[in-house]
Parts: sequence; structure tokens; C-alpha cells
Amino acid sequence: MQRQDAYTHLAKWFEYLNDDCDYENWSQYLIMQLKAYPLQTGLDVGCGGGWFTRAFQRHGYQMTGLDVSAEMLDYAQARALKEGVRSEYLFGDITKMQLPKKFDFVTAINDCLNYIPKQKLDSALKRVYGALKKEGIFLFDVSSERKILQRIANTVCVDDRDDVTYISFNKAEIDGVTMDVSLFEKNPDGTFCRKDETHRQYIYTEEELLVALERNGFTPILVTGHLGEDKRSSDRLCILAQKKGGRV
Repeated sequence: MQRQDAYTHLAKWFEYLNDDCDYENWSQYLIMQLKAYPLQTGLDVGCGGGWFTRAFQRHGYQMTGLDVSAEMLDYAQARALKEGVRSEYLFGDITKMQLPKKFDFVTAINDCLNYIPKQKLDSALKRVYGALKKEGIFLFDVSSERKILQRIANTVCVDDRDDVTYISFNKAEIDGVTMDVSLFEKNPDGTFCRKDETHRQYIYTEEELLVALERNGFTPILVTGHLGEDKRSSDRLCILAQKKGGRV
């Protein structure tokens, strides 16, 4: 069976299947980090289905969501319309896209950077730098090395529900993990339709990210674990950095 790119089929199920990740507290933690700065406009890179984009917009920021998956953007726009949240959405790849305007802050939440190949990280950070106003804020997180190696690599993940079953076969790679995902969607007649896609995530260590940020014009300010946890034992690293003031 032909395999599809990541989130071709998973897009419409992603938020539903992640309903146990406590989006509400997660978004509030991120908003708390942003509150220390005078910010109005934001770009949510790798916005996916738009949960965080909508949360930031509701908090008073004027948001733009960016994603490389057309299917994810379709879901995000439909969901925003349904909830009456007026954010803008753009289709594009942060490693090569020139943004039409500059923003006070940029976010990249829930594994966005893990999907960027090592050789394209500098390109992505340069684009983020270019998308920010002077002294703008970059707030992002990644799945930690510990999580990828100990909890994801060489495992099988299953989420079996009445209307959909998610199965992911996860294979360790030298620099990350490949996830072969199968979705079994229930049809109106009770039968199921199988849809497959492949995801590739890369391991980024704290040191690697901090060096890359400095190299591309950022000053790292804060590194924590998920929701402020001890970063040494957390499944995520959350990093806040600022565009250096000497460059516009």
C-alpha cells in the first residue's frame, strides 16, 4: 500500500487523538511565558490543526498560523470558523518561505522542530529570525532526546476507539525515529478504511539547539521542561529566545 506524507490522513483526527495532552494547561503555560513581553502579533509555525493558534488569538494576540500540510490547514481554518476565531492561515515551509510581514513573536509548539531535518535547521532559524521584529520572541518546544529514545523508538503505539484506530510502528534511526502510521477509519456502514502515512522526527539536544540559536542571531533566555518541569527528566524541552537587538 502506498504511504503518504505526514498528516495527509491524520490531520482531521490529530486533536481528537491527543485529547489527553491537556491543551488548556499547555497553552496557558506558554501564554505565561509570553506575558513578560509587550507582544501583539504572532506567527504559529507548524500550527497543525490550530489549537494553540486559537488559544493565543483568544488571549488577545493577532495570530497567523503556518503549516506545510494543506490537510492540517483545512482543518485549522474550518475549526477556527466554527469557533468564531479570526486568525489568518498560510501554507508554507518555514525552512524556505519568505513571510509577507514581521511579527512580535513566533511559536513552534508540539514537535514542530523535531520534523525539521538536521541540514535544514539553520535555514528554519534564519526564516524565523527574518519573520521577527527587532527584539522579537521565539518560543518553541521539542520532544526531548530521552523521550524519543526511551519512549518512542522501537515501540508500537496503539489508540483504539469506536470510530478510529491509530497504530504507529516506531523504528529507531541514527538521528531520530521513523513512525509508520496506520489509521483505520470507521465508515457509515460499519466497515473500516485503512490509510497509511510516514512520519520522521529528529533528535535535537539542548546544547545543539542553543548553539544553533546563537549562530542564527538569537539570545536564549529560558530553558525548561514541559510546563516548567525539570528539563532533565521531562518529555519536552521548552525554549524561549529573543532576537538580538543589534540586528533588525
